[in-house]
Amino acid sequence: MKSIHIALGAGLLIVSSGAAAQSWSPGSEIAGQSVQVETNGVVNTVNFNADGTASILTPSGRAVPATWSATGGQLCLNAAGAQECVPYAQSFQAGQPISAASSCGTTSRWLANSVNQAPQSRPAGERG
Repeated sequence: MKSIHIALGAGLLIVSSGAAAQSWSPGSEIAGQSVQVETNGVVNTVNFNADGTASILTPSGRAVPATWSATGGQLCLNAAGAQECVPYAQSFQAGQPISAASSCGTTSRWLANSVNQAPQSRPAGERG
């Protein structure tokens, strides 16, 4: 498998609430957000657009166009004809870095800068 060498990595983040885990849709918390990915001391910023496109910003300021998907327990990035996937079974949480190995055998640290909040169910109101 061809490797994307612009700092893709792995990360699973733990959901603190059982209710959030039940209503979680993979990718919903990072759509429209950015994640810093550090591999071998190099930090790239991946911007995950809601339409499945992404942009990988390198330390030199170069923006690499990409696409992303979150299915089958994997978060996959495609760029420059290569694909790299990481385990993705729970939602990212802002400010909580995670390290893990990707499908290409590299280990990276992922840090979500911000995440979208899961929809919260509202308690029933009183009538009267």
